Amino acid sequence: MASTKSKTVYFCSNCGNEYSKWMGRCPACGEWNTMVEKEVVTGKRPAAVSVPGAGHKPMPLKEVSTTAEDRVSLGSAEVDRLLGGGIVKGSLVLMGGEPGIGKSTLSLQLPLGRPELKTLYVTGEESVKQVKMRADRLGGDASNCLIYSETDMTAILEEAEKVAPDLLIVDSVQTMYCPSVDSTAGSVSQIKEVAATLLRFAKGSGIPVILIGHITKEGTIAGPKILEHIVDVVLQFEGENRGAYRVLRSIKNRFGSTSELAVFEMTGKGLREVENPSEMLIPMHGEGLSGTAICAMLDGNRPFLFEVQALVSSAVYGTAQRSATGFDVRRLNMLLAVLERRAGFKLGQKDVFLNMAGGLRITDPACDLAVICAVLSSNFDYSIPADVCFAGEVGLSGEIRPVSQAARRAVEAARLGFKKIFVSSYTHFDTKPDGIEVVKVADIPALVRALFK
Repeated sequence: MASTKSKTVYFCSNCGNEYSKWMGRCPACGEWNTMVEKEVVTGKRPAAVSVPGAGHKPMPLKEVSTTAEDRVSLGSAEVDRLLGGGIVKGSLVLMGGEPGIGKSTLSLQLPLGRPELKTLYVTGEESVKQVKMRADRLGGDASNCLIYSETDMTAILEEAEKVAPDLLIVDSVQTMYCPSVDSTAGSVSQIKEVAATLLRFAKGSGIPVILIGHITKEGTIAGPKILEHIVDVVLQFEGENRGAYRVLRSIKNRFGSTSELAVFEMTGKGLREVENPSEMLIPMHGEGLSGTAICAMLDGNRPFLFEVQALVSSAVYGTAQRSATGFDVRRLNMLLAVLERRAGFKLGQKDVFLNMAGGLRITDPACDLAVICAVLSSNFDYSIPADVCFAGEVGLSGEIRPVSQAARRAVEAARLGFKKIFVSSYTHFDTKPDGIEVVKVADIPALVRALFK
């Protein structure tokens, strides 16, 4: 048997790469001051990894069966759709998000709403009484949900083998530890070992596991490169803690599409599914207000409309301010530069404030057209009609570029009662959308002439 000895290594807390000496900058991910010193034990025989099909002989690819995965419904239509039709047996799902955004709430709502599933809920952050208090507030049937307060992975797996649940929920990965790893809970070594241990358990037993994880100050799941390649599915919560709406987005899914998202509303009785996000994001005020425009956005495969709000005012202190909530401020500066250089609007000495309604973080380039219209509306103090929406990308030369799946955006706008949608003149429709007028514009001057006439 090989003798064991300890040595000191350095882990990058951002990407998880291991080095023999300390360096100011990680060569793998390029981050500065992320090296963490850890003492590891060498000479141990690595633990065997149990994977599906272990011990089988190689076989021709054409003979491999392609039957559908065995899935289990979690009782939530939005979560099931996000996972591709339910959680796959033996899969490891990572759910991440900021503290207080609703990870523990949603993970407890799932077993309470599906009492026919025998669930083992492992909590390492809260006591059993605290979980009970939350369950009483959420409501539901808790007759088949077992609560276990523990952080030792050895004890957790022993209890899981005894209970043999239909679903295992672990809250959270940062609080769990493996006794075989000589480091504190939450370290890179522990997170890596805990995730690998749960993966072996899930694949060996066929019990699906939901693992809760916190995110770093940069907005990514702690130890992202360590966990993302280990788990089967990565779901991440987005949204402001002060706001009522949350977006659960699929970042990785080995058993389904990553072009899906689910919208929830935080209420006093937990997270409520929002089946039609457009209804919550369209204007909640009367007509006649300047500085607002409606964007027909497509997030993944789901189209919905939301309101873009802008405020343009004279700079008080001489230096113009640029502020954006839910939108990239660098892209806002680019759009303002295009307006000034290509269309002649002098906004260099004016403050510009931009806000995306609903607390959403918008990355769809189709929002460019709505942002420009909202800025011009506030600058002219001219209100855009409430039944008009926009979908187009703005280029550096001032041209309006087409966006993907414009027909689906137009159909969603027509369903919500909009009468007119502005798109790029290069947009092609296979069939003309019913119930809505499509206005095609080539550049910003053409947009201004068509909208502010």
